[in-house]
Amino acid sequence: MRGAAAVLTLGALLASSLTLATAPVASAAESLLSQGKTATASSSEGEALSAAAAVDGNLTGTRWASQWSDAQWFQVDLGANKDLSRVVLTWEGAYGKNYEIQVSDNGTDWRTAKTVTGSDGGTDDIAISGAGRYVRMNGLVRSSGYGYSLWEFQVYGESGGGSNPTQGAVRVAGSQGNWQLTVGGQPYTVKGLTWGPSIADASKYMPDLKSMGVNTIRTWGTDGGTKPLLDTAAAHGIRVINGFWLQPGGGPGSGGCVNYVTDTAYKTTMLTEVAKWVDAYKSHPATLMWNVGNESVLGLQNCYGGTELETQRNAYTTFVNDVAKKIHSIDADHPVTSTDAWTGAWPYYKRNAPDLDLYSMNSYGDICGVRQDWVDGGYNKPYIITEGGPAGEWEVPNDANGIPDEPTDVQKANGYTKAWDCITGHQGVALGATLFHYGLEHDFGGIWFNLLPDGLKRLSYYAVKKAYAGSTAGDNTPPVITNMTVSPASQAPAGGEFTVRADIRDPENDPLTHKIFLSGNYASGDKRLIEAKWRATGNGTFAVTAPEKLGVWKVYIQAEDGRGNAGIETKSVKVVAPPVTGTNLALNKSTTASSAQASYGDCPCPASNATDGKTGTRWASDWSDPQWIRVDLGAPTAVRKLQLVWDPAYAKSYEVQVSDDGTTWRTVHTTTTGNGDVDTIDVSATARHVRLNLTARGTGWGYSLQELGVYS
Repeated sequence: MRGAAAVLTLGALLASSLTLATAPVASAAESLLSQGKTATASSSEGEALSAAAAVDGNLTGTRWASQWSDAQWFQVDLGANKDLSRVVLTWEGAYGKNYEIQVSDNGTDWRTAKTVTGSDGGTDDIAISGAGRYVRMNGLVRSSGYGYSLWEFQVYGESGGGSNPTQGAVRVAGSQGNWQLTVGGQPYTVKGLTWGPSIADASKYMPDLKSMGVNTIRTWGTDGGTKPLLDTAAAHGIRVINGFWLQPGGGPGSGGCVNYVTDTAYKTTMLTEVAKWVDAYKSHPATLMWNVGNESVLGLQNCYGGTELETQRNAYTTFVNDVAKKIHSIDADHPVTSTDAWTGAWPYYKRNAPDLDLYSMNSYGDICGVRQDWVDGGYNKPYIITEGGPAGEWEVPNDANGIPDEPTDVQKANGYTKAWDCITGHQGVALGATLFHYGLEHDFGGIWFNLLPDGLKRLSYYAVKKAYAGSTAGDNTPPVITNMTVSPASQAPAGGEFTVRADIRDPENDPLTHKIFLSGNYASGDKRLIEAKWRATGNGTFAVTAPEKLGVWKVYIQAEDGRGNAGIETKSVKVVAPPVTGTNLALNKSTTASSAQASYGDCPCPASNATDGKTGTRWASDWSDPQWIRVDLGAPTAVRKLQLVWDPAYAKSYEVQVSDDGTTWRTVHTTTTGNGDVDTIDVSATARHVRLNLTARGTGWGYSLQELGVYS
């Protein structure tokens, strides 16, 4: 395997239909390009109503009129390719109700820039984008029994036109092993990042992307909310790879198991949705290409197995080809690709999806192997890397605590550099990348992959900037943290202190602010970072209070330089029950309970599991109140301390009781504020029997104890 959003929603292309007023005045940034230019039409009612009359500048005295049938067109030749901004149609009483505005470079091959439905005549002022020499009104449905009649047909744009290399059609040009992506005929290498911030913040972060040398961003979902992102990207000269989710996929927003052989309703719905948004955004100047699906060939293994998995993979890639053909029928000017996280998906695309223009791959630690896999597979299409960066959680060795050993900041930065070197090293085949991830989340995944978690720039940010822009000269760069250690790494007592140490330096000797965070991702599944209770003890050493909850935690040092940069380093720490001196009198003694789960999850969970000395086993009760568990120490014994190691199903209210005969009980401790994890309780009693009388659960489950320790 090499590599790992928005959900599609319904929407419609807005029609442009305005009432007759006076002809609008072009803004200062654009010019009237069509007046006096050569105009032709499918037909005219007579010599006085010829096409030339609609580009003569006379808004009320002269007009073009067609014959009285639906399929009619009017076009103007601007004389050369121009960058276009809008078309203004001033209709006479016989107007077009439904029509298309089309653009062509040669007068033969046309692309639709806008589809108008339900016009009410008057003046239609229609914004378009892109470049072309010929502009046409292609009439579909008339408003009356007459033909189509225009007082004036005006095309606006930049008079210089055609000079901006970021405008125009996008092509996969060249031949086997010598391909390149072109935009408006100019070579274009994808220097990109996957997009993470909210669309509302696009204007805040696009200038930063531009300063990094980024020319492309990738999204996973395209819908009615995409346009503001496209608009902001275009304003900063950045292109967008517009993604479309298909189930099952990889990542958020993609789930579900579709049967691609039989579920025609799903396929029809998705084909319709994709077509709708391609039509909406095909002429947007920010659109670079369309990306259909994300990691679904790989992801289908989570839904099917055996021969059925093979059948579904073939059916899925065949459907991707259907989508690609549909997109090409709507938009001939932007390529179509499909992403997976496994080069083993490419044979399916090669066999079943010939209409894809190029392949795409998500790949991290093993990114340099993509080139060899492409060679070995004998493929005849180029590719881009749609996600890439340092080694991920799934491809690094485990540390001493048995969890993935996260790379250091220095290693992550080197991972991005290595990724870009491998991509650019496959000349003529790898056409660029959108590396992962321009994201802001300050959580477990965000620290692993985001270039600027919480808006703070890291070494990885500057590694990508150097790769794309060529230099970071003059930049203030982040603090560098090395040689981080945790002690004790595998026996930190719950609620006690452990030591964290690291070498922390700043290249510019900026004064640093330190923070310590903890993540319970592996202990509880909570991916948030919470600031720890800690104190600095000098020379890069910190005393950190361990969580109460047992398990393996991640501890993070974050050093900020006050210039918007941060170094972040992380190691794991295993939190264990605090040691209790003395002998555990309950170990392997006779233990009984009011109830025990016979079969649920990891059960059977008998009472004896709570006194076997193993935190990997547990006693679990029925899901009701009250319950009890008790241990027979065998003889009257002096008891001074209890330690309760709770499973997540803990007691909020309970009593510790002792007895000499197992019948008459006296209470030695009571609480109504239990919070689970580990309870260490001081008592002073002499008894043979010790019982927990459990009166109120802390969860909707029962009561569950990993260990009940009784100490002399």
